[in-house]
Amino acid sequence: MNNKPFFLNRSLHEWLFSLPIFCLLLLTLIIGTGEMIHGQLLRGGEKLFGDPNTGVQYFMLRADPTKPDCNPDPDVDAEVQKQLAERANPENAIDSLFADEPVDPDAIRQSVVTASHLCQDKMKGYVAISKQITPAVKAYRTFETAFFTIFRFGTENRSVILILMVVIAATLTTMGAHHISLRPPTTKVDFKVYSVAMVVANLLLLASTIAYWKLQVDSGIPIDHPIVNYLWTGFFAILTLISFKQLIKPPANAVEGGSFGMALLSIPLYAFMALNAGLTFLSQKHYSGLAIYLGQMVELSGVFLNLSLYLWAGMLLKQTRVVDLFLNIVRPWGFSPEVLTYIILVAAAVPTAYTGASGIFVIAAGAVIYREILNSGARRQYALAATAMSGSLGVVLSPCLLVVVIAALNKQVTTSQLYGWGAYVFLLSSTLFLVASLILAKEKFKLTRPSIALPQSARAFVPVSPYIVITILVVGTYAYILNTKLDEFTAPMILPFIMLAVVWFDKVRREPVAVVSPENGERRHGFEAAVREATNDTIGHIGALIMLMALSVSIGGVIERSGVMDAVPASFGNIWLAVSLLLGLLVFIGMVMDPFGAVILVSATIAPIAYNNGIQPVHFWMIVLTAFELGYLSPPVALNQLLTRQVVGEPEMDAADAEVSHLSFYYKYERWILPCIVMATALLLVAFVPLFFYAK
Repeated sequence: MNNKPFFLNRSLHEWLFSLPIFCLLLLTLIIGTGEMIHGQLLRGGEKLFGDPNTGVQYFMLRADPTKPDCNPDPDVDAEVQKQLAERANPENAIDSLFADEPVDPDAIRQSVVTASHLCQDKMKGYVAISKQITPAVKAYRTFETAFFTIFRFGTENRSVILILMVVIAATLTTMGAHHISLRPPTTKVDFKVYSVAMVVANLLLLASTIAYWKLQVDSGIPIDHPIVNYLWTGFFAILTLISFKQLIKPPANAVEGGSFGMALLSIPLYAFMALNAGLTFLSQKHYSGLAIYLGQMVELSGVFLNLSLYLWAGMLLKQTRVVDLFLNIVRPWGFSPEVLTYIILVAAAVPTAYTGASGIFVIAAGAVIYREILNSGARRQYALAATAMSGSLGVVLSPCLLVVVIAALNKQVTTSQLYGWGAYVFLLSSTLFLVASLILAKEKFKLTRPSIALPQSARAFVPVSPYIVITILVVGTYAYILNTKLDEFTAPMILPFIMLAVVWFDKVRREPVAVVSPENGERRHGFEAAVREATNDTIGHIGALIMLMALSVSIGGVIERSGVMDAVPASFGNIWLAVSLLLGLLVFIGMVMDPFGAVILVSATIAPIAYNNGIQPVHFWMIVLTAFELGYLSPPVALNQLLTRQVVGEPEMDAADAEVSHLSFYYKYERWILPCIVMATALLLVAFVPLFFYAK
């Protein structure tokens, strides 16, 4: 779809896709911050309208009180005589059972008096509350309850919002053939194989969705959100039609020729997963299998919506000069490529953790990082390796979303425990990378004299300081106005607001002349244009990443149903043997599955085995997280390597291969080998060293 102006200087693409996604992201933010805001509205109502003297609290004023229907001043003697007469002449069979029991008039009198006092208290409360309901209270509670209604509606329909977002984003991603694959399709053979795989994969998903829908109807149990079935069915039908059209009419820019073997690498990873899982379930006559495992994404809708917000924050970061400005502080020191890379990796770990450790930071800043390492004199292959690692080392740091999911699914561990030990794992892995880099360095350590570098760094810090102040102001606003601190639970809601403020400031202070950069193309100026472009970029990544994650869960289902996990003994009899075997299994899972889907599988199947064999829960999950870091960087998927390829571009990848074509095997494949060596060493140390301290 072209991006020419269609209406109000906006393209049809932006009206049909960008605007709805922006509204859904905004709604997600409102839902996420709704609880914080509503809590403050209740506190504000209490401070404004609560009356300690009469005991009236704001929650009593949120609706008009109902007048008590009791009698506050009864004729006590007459009421006693009435109840005595009723006891003597019971009107129903149940009362007649107790007719012969002795009646105590004093007890009846006391109960009547007590009831009268209670009624008087209710009447006093009713009068006091009624007096407190002023026009100001009515206006305030109307706003507060209306906000609560919107917030509650959003909370109850998170799954629908997520599916709508995925439907819109993945439709556009499919139309543009931008799904994540080992290599992008370029030739006509590539596009033909790509389209055939997509048609079959989407047909399998469509058939499974219909089968699951029929299963739900036949069960007779009411369906909570019927619209979900309509959305999934319509979605996969549309994707099938789009893919079929692409099969008949490949893109005009497709190059003639191509080989079938290379074309297989162009098949989207999500289609590979759908084909493998779908055909496996089909052979087992488990026709609704794909749809059932796809439903797990809906069950974790909050996690995936948070991931969408992280993606948006990352794309907003890409619209600013923040990364460039921070690197200006480091450049004057003239570090060797290895030391500079280490500094960048340590600095990148924090935003990586804050963006959910899902490769978002690679998408947002990978091109800048690659260029900076390359300009320092590094080999292209080394720069590619470092860029890929910049998006994975922060997986063990606070407030990584993956750790939150682990703690939610496993009550044996807490986020504070995992983050605490995760800091040590991060120091280990980053230091190992530095050591390996220095061993392989072709140049000796270099450093500009502090007397020269320090003043330049200090001057470079000045343009950065406003961004730091903005971040502090936004975090402080949440802390003091909404009584909410920035942590792993609130980061998805707070980060987009920080980035929106940063983008606004960046556009206000930027010169009006357009800046053209090789990695980003022309940077658009103006706050609204930047937010619009960031949202456009977010759409593709939501469509590609979340679909990949959703289908990854189905691969977990295939592994679970294959009986492989049943073959793993519940007890190994030796903790060292247990760690060794589980280590290999975790690495395999990390290689072929998205980490979020893998966590669900590991929590249900492998974690209980580890606990039964005496592996401490925190230690076990440190092993898992490190294995996943290795999986981010290892074939056959190597998601961060694929994202690095995407942001750097195919011409640069070709240049990197040409640069080392005459060198040894290691240097030809350094971008793969170096990260794997570092993370494999870190994994072995994380897995076995702690056993020396607690294994029996």
